[in-house]
Amino acid sequence: MTWTVTAERFDSPDANALRRDYYDEVASRYWQRPATAEEIDDGLDGDGADLLAPPTGQFVVGRYGSKAASCAGLVLTESAGPGTAELTRVYVRPAFRGTGGGGLLLAAVEEEARAYGVRLLRLDTRNDLVEARGLYTKHGYREVPAFHRRNRYAEHWFAKEL
Repeated sequence: MTWTVTAERFDSPDANALRRDYYDEVASRYWQRPATAEEIDDGLDGDGADLLAPPTGQFVVGRYGSKAASCAGLVLTESAGPGTAELTRVYVRPAFRGTGGGGLLLAAVEEEARAYGVRLLRLDTRNDLVEARGLYTKHGYREVPAFHRRNRYAEHWFAKEL
């Protein structure tokens, strides 16, 4: 099996399913119990996903063989200065972790960012998302001081110069 990662609308059926799975995992880990369907719906309602489309961003979906297995989003953040964007909603379904898809996912988002003229890609994450923090570090993201406090759940901030 091989990975392919391509830009896709954030509201396509596969992208919606991946975004739901992403939110289910991060919410369940945070609450230390399975998230309910209602909680997932509430979390996705008004989550800003509409920014994950041109001209304000992009969404990519990774497929392992023919199966939708990962996703990530890019949001242009002009308020942080020209040439800056945020990486968001990075997710690899558990069954596909360890197969190299995470690195390919990051490379695809970075390529999309470069096409927009982005020179600095940054993100925030939490303590309990250990796999994500490891993925970012492995692929050249460095931990930096907090660059905003919009996300009340953020505990670590990373950046990478492209």
